[in-house]
Amino acid sequence: MQRRLFLTSLALLPLAARAASPFTALDITGSTIGPDYKLSYPDGKPASLRDFRGKLVMLFFGFTQCPDVCPTALARAVEIKRLLGADGDKLQVVFATVDPERDTAALLTEYTRAFDPSFVAVRGSLEQTAKTAKDFKIFYRKVPSGSSYTMDHTAITYVFDTSGKIRLAIKHDETAQQCADDLRQLLRPKKETGFLKGLFQ
Repeated sequence: MQRRLFLTSLALLPLAARAASPFTALDITGSTIGPDYKLSYPDGKPASLRDFRGKLVMLFFGFTQCPDVCPTALARAVEIKRLLGADGDKLQVVFATVDPERDTAALLTEYTRAFDPSFVAVRGSLEQTAKTAKDFKIFYRKVPSGSSYTMDHTAITYVFDTSGKIRLAIKHDETAQQCADDLRQLLRPKKETGFLKGLFQ
């Protein structure tokens, strides 16, 4: 229910702005989502989105034992990086776990590196995870499964531009090509013509 409410709230962005958006992803420029987290890298060092200023950041929340959504999203990120070509070095993928009880530092490192050595993982205590999820409007919960549990969570990838501002929310069903096209526009925004500038000055 909370996940549906979140997606509905994104859909209620001003219609004029959405109609004029050049992106396939949801344009959430100016949103107060986040804007940052206080978590840790697997080596224990403090982690912040500010660490990646100058790069585009794709931030995804999930867990290593996810059977389909998480590996699909990270595999898509690998393809996005490939499609960006030389600009792939300007992309940083960050995987934030919503299951810190099972996702140890060692497991997270092994998991993200299996997709791409440049991908990084971040984790926190149960309290830090809950606060971060709330700040980023991410829904997650444990779901009993046999003698253990799985996790239900929002399958949205956030994109931050090179100045660290949140810009896009990528839905799970968007293709790697659509995502790469959107990221190229963030790296090379179109300049307004003199005519348009005159209208808005």
